[in-house]
Amino acid sequence: MPAPTVLPRPAGDRLFVTDGGLETSLIFHQGLELPDFAAFPLLDREAGRAALRSYFEPYLRLAVERRAGVVLDTPTWRANRDWGARVGYDAAALDRVNREAVAFARELAAGAVAAGTAVVVDGVVGPRGDGYDPATLLVPEDAERYHAPQVASFAAAGADLVTAITMTHAGEAAGIARAAAAHGIPVAISFTVETDGRLPDGTALGDAIASVDAATDAEPAYYLVNCAHPTHFAAELAGAGAWRERVAGIRANASVKSHAELDAAEELDEGDPADLGCHYGLLREHLPHATVVGGCCGTDVRHVAAALRAWEA
Repeated sequence: MPAPTVLPRPAGDRLFVTDGGLETSLIFHQGLELPDFAAFPLLDREAGRAALRSYFEPYLRLAVERRAGVVLDTPTWRANRDWGARVGYDAAALDRVNREAVAFARELAAGAVAAGTAVVVDGVVGPRGDGYDPATLLVPEDAERYHAPQVASFAAAGADLVTAITMTHAGEAAGIARAAAAHGIPVAISFTVETDGRLPDGTALGDAIASVDAATDAEPAYYLVNCAHPTHFAAELAGAGAWRERVAGIRANASVKSHAELDAAEELDEGDPADLGCHYGLLREHLPHATVVGGCCGTDVRHVAAALRAWEA
């Protein structure tokens, strides 16, 4: 299948949707066990693939119904060396499963593509460490070496885009962007922020974007904010700064709780989909160039649909 003619970009003329909280949905809605929050091993058994299809298909239907594009993620947030080893995958197995994840996404997308929907198959790269806690701060050179194998797998399999999700600091994000450039594949960077709108390492969002752009000659196609409720970063986005023109997407949490509170929670906090949609709508004036709307922890297709309606309105 040829690469799509339209990729998400700031100030584009097409809206794209993503999925929501993959891992939280699989655990709390489908009752699956995901050791270390790793969803990619599901690709290695048919029941797991069926669970993934059941999860992703509503988002594809939403995009078709609303005439939006789709950024279709691979379930590979944990499919890197350190996390993979914890669930029994060596380098060869990770290369195989990352490639198969791209092929699986292409298979999932076939119906939507036939209906005329623009589908971007997105190879998801997660952090080397925890998506909430930057215990290990990587410099770009080390991050590039670490993440290059996964990026190479996505590029070889024909993914359209690589997105680094839940980045806690600029150094690791810059390294992934460099790895993508080296393998000739577009890249997007999505930063996690805390309740104060700053990255977990304390960096202001605008400063993190500027740092990655400076270290990579502005390689990322766009940036996103994810894994926080809109009320946590609305004030940060309301401030002045040309960096906001680089932010093309929002993937918010359903809950207003902090990361520490969510880590300690034993039940899923789904929040209120309609209320979350309203908060997306309030962000619109601060992000006039944003074209990607999706969700993160605790969200499902109800939340993303509400966010899309608010964004369109």
